[in-house]
Amino acid sequence: MKHNRILLIISILALAALILMMNLISPTEIGPFGVLLFFTTVYISVFGFVAFLVFLFERIAFKRKTFRGKDYLYAAIISFGPIMFLMARSFGAINLWTIGLITVFIILAEFFVYKKV
Repeated sequence: MKHNRILLIISILALAALILMMNLISPTEIGPFGVLLFFTTVYISVFGFVAFLVFLFERIAFKRKTFRGKDYLYAAIISFGPIMFLMARSFGAINLWTIGLITVFIILAEFFVYKKV
């Protein structure tokens, strides 16, 4: 339970930093470090939200009250999906083919975690 609280606090802080960054800094003055910071805060925010959804799913579907280490891996892989979509969007390569490949990648990574860990 302690890990869940820490994850919640870090996710909220990352979301606050993301909102501040989007409101106070223009894209022309952000620089390479700002781009890295942007993608990192997006990932941490999405990771906290997805971890919460995985926790709810595990609690409702499997009646588990504990959050296993494997569940964090599931959340981490799912959280990387929006980052891949943002990167594809920045390259101007969003089409049905790209969406399908990203979805297949996430499904294969989840299957790998299910089988190996």
